[in-house]
Amino acid sequence: MTHEQARAYMLAKPETRVDYPFGADVEVYKVKDKMFATLSLGSGNEKGTDGKLAGHYAMNLKCDPNEALMLRDIFSSVLPGYHMNKKLWNTVVLDGSIPKGEIERMIDNSFMLVVNKMTKKQQASILLHL
Repeated sequence: MTHEQARAYMLAKPETRVDYPFGADVEVYKVKDKMFATLSLGSGNEKGTDGKLAGHYAMNLKCDPNEALMLRDIFSSVLPGYHMNKKLWNTVVLDGSIPKGEIERMIDNSFMLVVNKMTKKQQASILLHL
């Protein structure tokens, strides 16, 4: 999955918008002002990533703690969340090694984890469009 495809997929989610609270280089995707993903181009100098982000776009996605560990074991391009709570977030390197459908599933999961924490009224306005 390319970063353009990831961007389009996330923006197609109901009530999703992009924000730049960390500067112009980091796109933050929010549903009703709650972050569910980030997207940025890696420099290769990110601490703790062993240079795996060099020249690649990467996404931070929210994840169930047990699934987060499992995905890190399965895919070498899934890392503990860079600059995030490493128990609840994964960094997914968009280097072509993970099938597009799997990345879409991870995005969907992150989105729904955030939506499920919202009030029933907020959830209703989002779930109506899924």
